[in-house]
Amino acid sequence: MTAAVLEMRSITKTFPGVTALADVSLTVGPGEIHAVCGENGAGKSTLMKVLSGVHPHGSYEGDILFEGEPCAFRDIRASERRGIVIIHQELALVPYLSIAENIFLGNEQASRGVISWTETLRRATELLKRVGLGGERPQTRIADIGVGKQQLVEIAKALSKEVKLLILDEPTAALNDEDSRKLLDLILEFKRQGIACILISHKLNEIRQVADSVTILRDGRTIETLAVRPDETGDGHGLSEDRIIRGMVGRDLDHRFPERSHYRGPDAGTVALSVEGWTVRHPIDHERKVVDDVSIEVRRGEIVGIAGLMGAGRTELAMSVFGRSYGRYEAGTLRVGGRAADVRTVPDAVRHGIAYVTEDRKTFGLNLIENVMRNITLSALPKLVRRGTVDEHAERRVAEDYRASMNIKTPTVFEPVNRLSGGNQQKVVLSNWINADPEVLLLDEPTRGIDVGAKYEIYAVIDQLAARGKAVVFISSELPELLGMCDRIYTMTAGRLTGEVPRAEATQEVLMRHMTTHVKDEG
Repeated sequence: MTAAVLEMRSITKTFPGVTALADVSLTVGPGEIHAVCGENGAGKSTLMKVLSGVHPHGSYEGDILFEGEPCAFRDIRASERRGIVIIHQELALVPYLSIAENIFLGNEQASRGVISWTETLRRATELLKRVGLGGERPQTRIADIGVGKQQLVEIAKALSKEVKLLILDEPTAALNDEDSRKLLDLILEFKRQGIACILISHKLNEIRQVADSVTILRDGRTIETLAVRPDETGDGHGLSEDRIIRGMVGRDLDHRFPERSHYRGPDAGTVALSVEGWTVRHPIDHERKVVDDVSIEVRRGEIVGIAGLMGAGRTELAMSVFGRSYGRYEAGTLRVGGRAADVRTVPDAVRHGIAYVTEDRKTFGLNLIENVMRNITLSALPKLVRRGTVDEHAERRVAEDYRASMNIKTPTVFEPVNRLSGGNQQKVVLSNWINADPEVLLLDEPTRGIDVGAKYEIYAVIDQLAARGKAVVFISSELPELLGMCDRIYTMTAGRLTGEVPRAEATQEVLMRHMTTHVKDEG
């Protein structure tokens, strides 16, 4: 029997008042692609932080063996010296440095204290070829390439450290289908080269495509390890997504989406948001239109999806409608509840009853140095002011109400929000904007990077909002959730609308045809 490249034995990790990991074990074989699954808060990230030395030896109980030898990593550099490299979901790249500089940042190609740029560029070129970026110049700034290529640069950075075990945390969360496919193919190529990989992902279809086995965590414990045996023949054999979900949530999830409720109010069906001829130019490159003559309508009680490939202009549309917070406005009219709305700033948008839940919750959606309570109440804080001072008792009542109704898993509303799992952070972002009582909610990738259980809870919240007469715009890169949640779906390509599909006619094939229409016409 081939010896394991990695063994983690009986790992237990506690924080004040919380046991994050309890007797967790994980074994990875040479060249194996081993997936780790679990709901948000199950302990996946904590386990990887223990392995990579972020949580140093001595701060946890249990043993780590790598290539048969006991390891006591004191920091992340120690694990990297052994060939264990982790790539986090939030990429650690410096946007204004070049590709080559990012690849060797902290690991510079130097001789006698002086960086050799000739050697740096030579090695960077070799590494870029290995990850399928042979056409990119190593001198190109990170800010000038797309997020899919940035993910590959991170992998090139890992290869520069002579990686033996690559840990990928949600590597395709921000990628479109094409970039995701390229990345998965690269992972399979590394397997053929003998590089082992730990893959953390909520995209169960991708796990079935590439993984050899999957370990399921729940509530900080190892539930089971299963062989995946991907179904290459399409005949229905192999580990099913439903079987993985049952291990993750401890029960069968009979439906991925809630049954749609319907708004019955007297103004049901009236137009809540109307955008006409909306045109926005890029904030720096004013010659380029990122939103080009877009017109959409959303009615009360309706969930309307916007589908598109990376760069289609979906986020740019939502952000520019939300107080012109992206780009350079050129033309277009906005009506809320049938009345013209002059929305030039974010406070203007909020006053007119428009809320925007960003796709990047950590950068734009949360104040990470504040607690859960303040993040829930922030957008409507003026409502809690009494005689010039925030009524902290009222603020706590509001936060506790949302903690209960949204099922936010936190020891207390005074817990720093940066300690919550991704799914619970997303519930806090939603709570913040629901508390502002908007008429229109623009939701940009509201379930990105969260598990199936938390997704269902967020879907249920969105359905309840529509049932109360709110108008919801739902932007997502995951076509199945648009098909499962939306009444109508608009499609966009290169800043323009290319289609409007009612729920009854919508399929992934129909949407994809509309999403690529403009691209094909140009080509």
